[in-house]
Amino acid sequence: MSHDHVHVPTREEILAGTSRPIPRWLKTLSIILGVIGLIVFVAGAVMGVDRVWQALLVNWLYFTTISSAGVMFVAVQRITTARWSRSIIRFLEGYVAFLPAAFLLLILIFIGKNNIFPWTHEELHVHEKEIYLNPLFLIPRSLIAFGIIMSLSVWYIYTTVRLDVGHSPEAGAGWAKGLRERMRRGFRDERREIHSTHSRQGYLAVVLGFAFAFGWIVLSWDLSMSLDLHFQSTMYGWWVFMGGWVTALASFTILTLAWRRYLDRYDLITEKHFHDLGKLCFAFTAFWGYLTFGQYLVIWYGNLAEETHWARLRLIRPWLPLTLFTVALMFGPFFGLMSRSAKLFKPTLVLFATFTVFGLWFHRYLEVYPSLYYKSHDAPLGLWELGVTLGYLGLWGFCYISFMDAFPRMRVTLMTSPHRDEVQIPVNPETMEPLPAHE
Repeated sequence: MSHDHVHVPTREEILAGTSRPIPRWLKTLSIILGVIGLIVFVAGAVMGVDRVWQALLVNWLYFTTISSAGVMFVAVQRITTARWSRSIIRFLEGYVAFLPAAFLLLILIFIGKNNIFPWTHEELHVHEKEIYLNPLFLIPRSLIAFGIIMSLSVWYIYTTVRLDVGHSPEAGAGWAKGLRERMRRGFRDERREIHSTHSRQGYLAVVLGFAFAFGWIVLSWDLSMSLDLHFQSTMYGWWVFMGGWVTALASFTILTLAWRRYLDRYDLITEKHFHDLGKLCFAFTAFWGYLTFGQYLVIWYGNLAEETHWARLRLIRPWLPLTLFTVALMFGPFFGLMSRSAKLFKPTLVLFATFTVFGLWFHRYLEVYPSLYYKSHDAPLGLWELGVTLGYLGLWGFCYISFMDAFPRMRVTLMTSPHRDEVQIPVNPETMEPLPAHE
């Protein structure tokens, strides 16, 4: 989908027209929410309340899968050499800012492992699980897997931002001034940089793709599936990270609408973008539904006790109402976003994207809590869970706002450079001559 026939403003116009500072109160609100979460967590931890630690895990799985999947979607834009998303994709690139914070939080989760994970104190009756769930094997494995995903994600977004910082006038948050100066060092002529960045991202995006899929499968087993020592499902890892993927797209849709209104750039963020985003939300809701039903169906007709107890637990009281509510929220967009008009009519687009954003939180809650509270007569959901969730929301918002204030808000180089579409034909980086066809 090329927008070349549309008049594109100059680079200076785009930079000036999209640099409106984010309101101070939003950052202040994020800090307040973060502090509330911290107070609730510390109070719970001091009082010896296990639920604050378990809420820490629920929200880690929620915010981190969304942030990581958001960056992976950016990398997929490079793998498919997509051009439709150039003016909006930076709004999703900001998700990367949460990942270093998530790494520190993962260390904190392992510090409190005795308050969360049954494998720290319960006897394992299967020898292979004794080896696999041994903390000396599990903790380094999880930290390395997430460390690789985080490092590649940060590196990838660094390369995309560098292309825009390179030739842009100095602007943005003061804390990132040194970082922007470092990005500009060694920056050659634009045509060379576009080509060298494109080819470097080609490798990086594919490596990140493998790290994302394998890494999140391992992390979902270690941090979510292992909460039930007798349950295993080969589709579990996909189910966990594709939940993050569809929610990354849904939250991206809401943020893009908010950015369009705030920056007042209806010329650069068009109805076509929302039609495309609506189609993506619809398609991946269908895929998530397929994974959910595929996993459930095999468990149901296999009828093996070590598998069925996990699904049955979530289909009896006190969990059944929450399970049905979650399924309705997560699968609602499949019916809600079926028509073209529902994707283009903003209230329906926002409504169903919001369904997904809330639905996944309950999904993560139902992954963690029933496995730990299988004897409980009511679902523990109250102050501890809400407080920790608000804290995460504040931290995520603070990271995102900081990123969006520090760098150009659109991919101005790939929107305005006369060489922007040459990358479809690889060139020799030294001579800049097109390489022979390699098909």
